[in-house]
Amino acid sequence: MDGASTEAIKKQIDACPSGALSYRMNNGEASEVAATETKVDVLENGPLIVKGTILVTGIDGKTEVKEKATAFCRCGASENKPYCDGKHKAAGFTG
Repeated sequence: MDGASTEAIKKQIDACPSGALSYRMNNGEASEVAATETKVDVLENGPLIVKGTILVTGIDGKTEVKEKATAFCRCGASENKPYCDGKHKAAGFTG
């Protein structure tokens, strides 16, 4: 970030595939992820990325609000289900 222009930083954040990065400008402008409706992207050989604000209810009945982007496991190998922890790479998941 040192020495990068504001536009370059915004572009990099908006390109983040997981949506884990975001920004808010001093004038209130938000990153694209925060401004969009709920969207689901299927990553090749990886997780489902749900972008937007969602309510997740666990098997124990507890709920949590997830904002921006959430990566859900598709391979079954995650130790943090229903969320992706990157184990699909070691498992050789394709899909």
